[in-house]
Amino acid sequence: MVLRGLQSLLHRLYDVEPDHDVYDFLITDRDALGRFEPSNDDRALEEELLLAEGSDGDTAGVALYLDAELLKRLESADPVGALTEDNLVDYCTALEGVSHFVYSTWRLSRNLPVSLLELETQAEVDKYAVTVFLTGLQQGVARSYPTHIHNRLFDRVSFDARLGPHQYERYRTAHRCAARYCRELERRFVNRGVARIEALVRELRKFYRLSSAQKLRYALG
Repeated sequence: MVLRGLQSLLHRLYDVEPDHDVYDFLITDRDALGRFEPSNDDRALEEELLLAEGSDGDTAGVALYLDAELLKRLESADPVGALTEDNLVDYCTALEGVSHFVYSTWRLSRNLPVSLLELETQAEVDKYAVTVFLTGLQQGVARSYPTHIHNRLFDRVSFDARLGPHQYERYRTAHRCAARYCRELERRFVNRGVARIEALVRELRKFYRLSSAQKLRYALG
């Protein structure tokens, strides 16, 4: 199953234990979302993470919505097996959702706070890092580094015109922080298309474990 493959990539990259299976928390029926508390986003999205604080204040409910048609397309063109321009957009949407799920459950299971800006920033970094390693594996070139990924993911994007001011600022800030951080990764760990893989992974794991405020300060220098 494609989501389990993406979840496995994130767990291996960041060396985090799989606390939960994403499929146990997956919703694909948009009508079923009406049973949940309204989210802070009233747009019709293909991906949405649902978080709800428990009545005792010490627990949280988590669910991930992904559009059924999106999943159907990915199952017929699994990006874990072959990532192409044709399935890139769907892959990024699904990976963002799985990233939100993995990161939020990992933080919450350790009684650590998690913010919306933190989730978006980490998801942007996850899309870049997983795509770099996945592309490298699929190309089968030892230690090569696909340097075109940064431009493809960070330069050729636009923000949804339906975003409210606060939403727009959050997405824009997350995008800017992640773009700068990932460019810095290339500067520090890549030389003439060859990456110091072990050092790069150590750096990514360090960033993953920072708090929201620490991530922003670290990324923006």
